[in-house]
Amino acid sequence: MENLKEIQGKMAHDPHYMFPYCKPRHQEWVPGAVIVGAGPSGLAAAACLKEQGVPSVVIERSNCIASLWQLKTYDRLRLHLPKRFCELPLMPFPEDFPTYPDKKQFVEYLEAYAKRFGIDPVFDSSVERGEYDESIGMWRVKGVGRKLGEEMEYVCRWLVVATGENAEVVVPEIEGMPEFCGEVKHTSEYKNGSVYKGKKVLVVGCGNSGMEVCLDLCNHNAKPSLVVRDAVHVLPRDMLGKSTFGLSMWLLKWLPVRLVDRFLLFVSWLILGNTARFGLDRPTVGPLELKSISGKTPVLDVGALAKIKSGDIKIYPSIQQIGNHSVQFFNGKTENFDAIILATGYKSNVPAWLKEKEMFSEKDGYPRRPFPNGWKGACGLYAVGFTKRGLLGASMDARHIAEDIHKCWKLEAEHLITMTTRRSFSLKP
Repeated sequence: MENLKEIQGKMAHDPHYMFPYCKPRHQEWVPGAVIVGAGPSGLAAAACLKEQGVPSVVIERSNCIASLWQLKTYDRLRLHLPKRFCELPLMPFPEDFPTYPDKKQFVEYLEAYAKRFGIDPVFDSSVERGEYDESIGMWRVKGVGRKLGEEMEYVCRWLVVATGENAEVVVPEIEGMPEFCGEVKHTSEYKNGSVYKGKKVLVVGCGNSGMEVCLDLCNHNAKPSLVVRDAVHVLPRDMLGKSTFGLSMWLLKWLPVRLVDRFLLFVSWLILGNTARFGLDRPTVGPLELKSISGKTPVLDVGALAKIKSGDIKIYPSIQQIGNHSVQFFNGKTENFDAIILATGYKSNVPAWLKEKEMFSEKDGYPRRPFPNGWKGACGLYAVGFTKRGLLGASMDARHIAEDIHKCWKLEAEHLITMTTRRSFSLKP
């Protein structure tokens, strides 16, 4: 009679062990989990599952892991938080990495992470449909190869959605933008400001990306302007010799959120001054409370505010309309620009391919249940990387998912042992 480990081993190495009756062409039974997305969240989920002895197949539409970081980020990008808050489960950053690793170092870390845990994604496969098949109690995930157009259907007990918060770019509809004669691009296409030397560039969006792109443009002798549509919290990246984020996490152990917010705003005022004087009004709700309520992240300043104070970066309100060469703002001013860069963020694409309406909202593609309970759905459906709390939140989700799937994996293996035992006794003369 087979024991638990033997059955789990067969389940891991033979996709047809549990379902020997069905071996269709262009269809693969996955004995463990299918993970859609090979970004940091997907890698974390795969590593945690492997640590628990559960196999997985990772499907990635691009040709590399962490495609957002490798293909769609600007050159000067660094982690906005200290590395200890951004490490994935089971593997810290190298000790010789700086506190804030740059883009190249972070990608090196992720590649080493995938190698250590033997994660070998199916690249260039775009998932077009994921749907639960009640007749067999399994998920069917249809992937299409981007190069040859070949179709593959994966059938699995557990589906982990790891496409994340940044799957598709957000391009706002602005009156007259199609008629603009200059260049219009999203920050996902921006690498550095070298091609904009001497040019007037309008950056739309005042998040961390928008502020950093403006700073980069200044460093390449361009003439950037920044559209600030809403109130925004700008905080120094470090204060009192510590990272602002790390200090906040420490204070929250002892003090309520609103009191910590007051402290952060007071110290920020001492370091940065009154940002409203420069067109950066603060929200009425504190930065940590606002993050908890809406998921809106405060801007951690790395030098852009000094350029705003000096006038090297000009601030404008919302855009009313765009002409062939000019932009008219809601304050009545009109300015000519050579290029427009949209730092307008990203969105989830889950509703476009996952045929499920209970766990994920059709409106924004996020789990309906708020953090920290949004990682688990029904029928073996999970979500990782949708917490609006960065890599720290994704790591928490990955651990929860792996532990939960392992429990089911173990129970199903024990059930097979019971069935095998009963069968062996029934066959005795």
